[in-house]
This record gives sequence, C-alpha cells and structure tokens, in this order.
Amino acid sequence: MDVASAARAAKKAAIPLAAAAGADKDRMLAAVASALEARAADIAAANAEDLRRAAATALAEPLLKRLRFDAPKIATAVAGVRSLMALPDPVGATLAATELDQGLELYKVSCPIGVIGVIFESRPDALVQISSLCLKSGNAVLLKGGSEAAGTNRILAEVIAAASEAAGAPAGWMQLLETREDVTCMLALEDDIDLIIPRGSNAFVRHIMDHSNIPVLGHADGICHAYVDRAADLDMAVAVVRDSKCQYVAVCNALETLLVHRDIAAAFLPRLQAALTTPPVRLIGCPRTAAIIAVEAAGETTWRTEHLDYTLSVRVVDSLSDAIDHINTYGSRHTDAIITADAAAAATFMDLVDSGNVFWNCSTRFSDGYRYGLGAEVGISTNKIHARGPVGLEGLMIYKWKLFGHGQTVAPYADGRRHFTHRPLAGTPPR
Repeated sequence: MDVASAARAAKKAAIPLAAAAGADKDRMLAAVASALEARAADIAAANAEDLRRAAATALAEPLLKRLRFDAPKIATAVAGVRSLMALPDPVGATLAATELDQGLELYKVSCPIGVIGVIFESRPDALVQISSLCLKSGNAVLLKGGSEAAGTNRILAEVIAAASEAAGAPAGWMQLLETREDVTCMLALEDDIDLIIPRGSNAFVRHIMDHSNIPVLGHADGICHAYVDRAADLDMAVAVVRDSKCQYVAVCNALETLLVHRDIAAAFLPRLQAALTTPPVRLIGCPRTAAIIAVEAAGETTWRTEHLDYTLSVRVVDSLSDAIDHINTYGSRHTDAIITADAAAAATFMDLVDSGNVFWNCSTRFSDGYRYGLGAEVGISTNKIHARGPVGLEGLMIYKWKLFGHGQTVAPYADGRRHFTHRPLAGTPPR
C-alpha cells in the first residue's frame, strides 16, 4: 500500500475508533499484550537480526542499546500496554459545562486528534508505546521508525495490527512506513493527517516543520542540565548526578551538562569525578572546572551538544541566576534539575527555567511518561503549545464543543428579547 492510500485508510479508521467505548479499547489492548507475549520469541529473533546488521555497520554502542529489544524489554513493553488498561478512558471527558440559557447547554468534551504521524528513532519499544497510546486515545496512527529496526518494527506492527483488529479495532487504524521517501510523501498529506510528532534533533524537527503544512509537535534535543547549588548536600548531589548521567546514557532525558556553584566546586567536583569512574565518564569542562579536576577543554559548541554517551559537560557558575541564564540560553527546554537544600532557590529555579520538566533534588531520568503515570509516551515535547513534557494520553486529545438545545434561535438574543445566563453546570452531556 502506498503512503497516500495508507493515510486514507487511517483516516477512514479514525472515525469509528474515535467513538469506540473505553471497555472495547481496553479489550483491544489486552489482545495486543497477549499477542506480544505469544510472539516474543519471533520478535526477539527479528531484533537479533537487526542487531547483527547494525553491528556490521559499526553502529555506535549507545544506538545499539536503543535498538536491542530482547525478552526483558518485551516484557516491559507488555507491562506498559497493560498499564494503559488501568487508566481512565480519556475520550468524552467533560472539560467545561455552561448553561447559555434555560434548556440551552454547552459542553466542552475531550476527543481524539484523529490521524497522527509519528517519526521515531531506532527503538522498537517506542513502536509499542506509541501504537498502544494511540489505540487507548482513539487515534489512528502512521508510524515510521529508524531503518536499523526495520525487521523488528515490521513484526511488531504485524502483531499489534492483527491482534487489535481481531479484537474489534477498525482495519487500517495503524500503518507502518519504512523509507525516507514514505516520510516525504506523508508530509504532503495535510488532508488526511492531523498531527506529526517527530522525535529527533532540532535540525530534524525543523526540517519537518519547514516541509509540511501539517501541525508539528516537536520532540527535539535532550540537552538536560543539573545545577548543584551552593546549598546542596554533596552526597545527594553525587548520587543524583551519577544516576542522571549513567543510569542509561542513550536517551533524551539523560544528563548532558552539569552546572556547579563556585562556592562548592572545589569540594564537589573531585568527589563527583571519583564516582564517575565505573563506567568511566569523559568530562569536558570550562577553565574554572579544569583548575579543580582534570577535564578536556570545553568550547562554545560543548554547551549545545547532546552527547548520548558517557560524556558530561561541566561548567562552574557564580550564582543561581547564572545557572538559570545558562540553561535558558543553551538548553533544549527538555528537563533540568536543581540540587539544593535551599527551598527558595529551588522555587526560583523551577519558576524561571523555561523547560517542560523542572526537578528539585531528583534525577533527570524521571522525565518519562511511564514514570509520570501516563502509561507511556509518544515523545517528550519541547513545544510551548498544546502539550509539553512527556506526551501521554492527554497530549493526544483535543476537544469539541457540544451544544444541546430545544429549538432555540439567535434572533431573540440579538434583539434583546432573551438574555444569556452563562451559568456554570455540573455533570456530563445528556445522552
């Protein structure tokens, strides 16, 4: 099926899927989870072949980690699908209700966006997360994963589509794209696709925006910061920084730049360096950092770099204000943390840092849809409209206005014979 036909099929499927009952969608998700478990060996075999091909091309180790989809990762993905079943149906929620006049009631009600195109990196677990989120939220989806995971993505899409459709999902609600040419074609289909979510670099997201009239929800670089304040507990700071950097380096919420207040730099940096030896972390630092510990010299581009590896940029700053200025200048509006015992400093940091996720005394790795209790995520948005931070079910919803009347016309209100009450209502729309 060509891309235009796939998009039309998804658009057709989106209409009945939007109206599906919550219990029916949960039954579809249960079928998907069971099918993934039943086909786990086949999925792992396909992934092993993808890994073999990727290794032969000398793909970087962090990217190979992203690509791996073995039995434990399959089990985690299945658990994520089942966790969505425990969440309330996001469709049909009453967001606001107003009586315009007696017998004339207006309701603002959540509904699916429609057809969503998602372009994501070579992480097969992302395909499971994205498709299950779209199914739960009543959205049809076109998926384009990284070419390194082509075999894994193909079998996952086959299993998920077959299981969900056998359980009642409309045929064609989920479509898999496989080539760059497919993406180029997708960008021109504004009549059939309602939203595009690209996951990747700022340059990639900008390319998508510049080549499509379809609205774009950008998931750009993850240049995440931790600022160790002058009032930080040093043991806590070492533990939080180490986890933020090392727990899993090849992800967008891993720490990339560390800022340290000058008053504690001499005490903190040697302790941190000693804690970053297993596995060894390459440190790139400013001249003030280099005067305290051995580091490679940083340049202007250092602060704009997403390493996605065991590399950390380090800068000593004079104040909380300087740390905030650095983050707002060089950051990607993803996730930034402060480590301090000073509640006022933390409040200032969290108010003034212009990012989708701001943390106090905890690892940047908590920035995740599953960890937030959203079930999963289609990405982490660095936009400032519609959805921000981890985009879970809520971020895949829009709303419509439903007005219930009894034959009312506008003329009596226009000439003053009747007047609006605009009284808030409780409850849900009549059925």
